Formats: sequence, structure tokens, C-alpha cells
Amino acid sequence: MGLHQALPKKTGLILSGGGARAAYQVGVLQAISQILWEAGWPPSRNPFDIICGTSAGAINATALACRADNFGEGVQKLLDVWENMTVAQVYRADSLGVLRSGARWLSLLSFGWLLRKWRAAPPTSLLDNTPLVGLLHRMLDLPRLDAALADGLLHALAVTASSYSAGNHLTFYQTAAEIEPWVRMQRIALQDQIGVEHLLASSAIPFIFPAVPLYTGGHREYCGDGSMRQLAPISPAIHLGASKVLVVGAGRLSEPAHEAAGAARYPSLAQIAGHALSSIFLDSLAVDIERLNRINLTLSVLPPEYLGKTPLKPVELLVIAPSERLDDIASRHIASLPGTIRTLLSSLGATEARGSALASYLLFEASYTCELIGLGQRDTRARRDDVLAFFGS
Repeated sequence: MGLHQALPKKTGLILSGGGARAAYQVGVLQAISQILWEAGWPPSRNPFDIICGTSAGAINATALACRADNFGEGVQKLLDVWENMTVAQVYRADSLGVLRSGARWLSLLSFGWLLRKWRAAPPTSLLDNTPLVGLLHRMLDLPRLDAALADGLLHALAVTASSYSAGNHLTFYQTAAEIEPWVRMQRIALQDQIGVEHLLASSAIPFIFPAVPLYTGGHREYCGDGSMRQLAPISPAIHLGASKVLVVGAGRLSEPAHEAAGAARYPSLAQIAGHALSSIFLDSLAVDIERLNRINLTLSVLPPEYLGKTPLKPVELLVIAPSERLDDIASRHIASLPGTIRTLLSSLGATEARGSALASYLLFEASYTCELIGLGQRDTRARRDDVLAFFGS
């Protein structure tokens, strides 16, 4: 019997969470498409076998996976959406919508013990993201995703959510191949047909958007943003067979350090909330990248006889992340938010420069998202040689 041929390496894409910050990912993807086209790749060729996303990154990931038969078209669809983004496409910004969600929610926090009428049906979140359902239906072509998987144009799609009910971190993956689900400490993988409800759950920023019921193992669990309790953001791509992974971050990894001006003041509620969201969305990814780099370094110095005894395998990694502070960019665009939302956020201190981190996640307005797209394009073009080396061009 002849020698078995080595299995082709699978390339994974990780799109992290971050609300409106996910516009940066679209700029990165557009620049990658352009760089590969300049290197001779057909515009339609999909460079990613495995696509994984969390929170708003799950929406981008699924929209891209739906067009795995034409990568250039998939990137252009994302550009069309994010370059023309408005808050009203994601959450209600009209006075009635804000009164029903945000104002009631803040009032409940302040005077809930007086307002007995809300005990039976309390407001569930700061904002009402009902409009997002319509946007998702316009962005996605799920039958086309099924066809791409069946035709072998895509190996797997994975999106993540966090169960408030059970306390577990959930990875839902769809693939035409039989891949055994994996279970780790507080992390469970489930093979499923990914739909709009998974994306609503994955992108339900805690406190900001309402939890979403998902049925797992025959019972209902209420789930929120997949960035919560996400201890190993890169692991789904590796479990699904990726041997090289491109990670697109949403901040902190390459940003310049923040320099506080003057004496520190007691933090506003928005400053605390922004700090908490940054911890949820950004820190786990940074830690996982460090861990993977350490594993790669350890494996590189092991003698061959020991390499054969460990299940660990080296994973080629390329990380592209913002070179500028997205909080600072957001602070320049807060005026583009609808007046009702500015009023609501100002009550939390989010319209001040020190509270702009919170605004950076909610600024679904084209002036902001277009600047993030441009930053993603510039950062990626600056890494052109690394991109070409990663894709073997």
C-alpha cells in the first residue's frame, strides 16, 4: 500500500465580537480580497475553509459563509451593509422605542422597588434590537450556505453564544462533514443548523440587548453574547480542523496605550460599563493569542520523539487588529447618533470622552463605521507581505 497523502491544510477565520466595532473586520476582509486578487487569485475564490464568529462578528461570519461560492461578492455585500449602516437598522431609536426599553429599564434600576406594575413584566434590556431581525434576513442567504457546505466550498461555520440559564459557553457549528462535538470546562459544542436566532443570541450584548431563547438538547435556554465566558476564542476553528488561523481583533491588541489626562475622576456609569464590555470582548482573545503563541514556541523546541507523543499541533497564526484606539474614534462621531439615543447615553455619561468606550459598541452610524472600515483597510495593506505569506501567495 502506498503512502497516504498529507491532508490539505485548512485555513480558519476568527471574527471577534464588539458591536459596531465589527465594521473594522469588513475593512480587513476587503483589503485581503484586494491583496489576493493582485496576487492572481480569482475574486470569487474563498480563502477560508472554516469561518468562526462571535457577537457582531458572528453576523459578519455567517454573511460571508453564505457566499462562500463567491468571496468577492460576500465581502461586497458586507461593505454595502456597513457603509450604509444606521442605528435604526439595529435597534429602535425612536422616542417610543427608547421610552419602552431604555427609559423604563433605567427607571426600574432607580425606582423599581416603588413600581410594582413592572414586577410581573420588567423591561429586559436598555435597547430594543427588534430591527436587527430584518437586517439579518436581508444580509443572509441560508440556503446558499447549505449548498456551499454540501459542495465542499466551505468546511464549517461556527458561531458562539453564552447560556444565562446553564452558565455554559456554547459553540454552534454547521458542517457537511461528521465532526464529533467537543466538551471542555464550561464550553460545549453543538452541531446545528445555524439560523437568525443563533445570531441574535450571539450578538445580544449583556444589559444592552435582550437575551434570546435557544433550544439545546431538547430544552430551552436563554442566551446572550458569545463573548461572555469565552475562555478560548480561537479553539472552535482548531477543533473544526484549522491548522492556520487568521484572527481579526476589535481593539487593544495593537492599539496605543491610553494616556489619562490630569487627575483621575470618579468613573461614570458609562466608563464602568465600557470597561466591562472591553473586558468581555477583548481580553479573552488577547489571552488566547498569547497562549497559542506559547504552545507554538514550546512545540518548536521539542525533539521529534516528543512531538509524536503530544496531541498538540502547531497552528500558524496571523492577527490583524486596530492600530488606533476605537474609543477615540467613537468620541468624534457621537453627534451622529439620533437625539433620543444621545440623550439616553448622556444620562450614563457615554457622550463624554471618558465614556466613549460604551458608545464605540453602539455607534451603528455610517460616519463611524466607514472610518473603521478605512482603518481596517489601511492596517491590512500595511501587513501585505504577512497576508501573502499566510495564504502562500
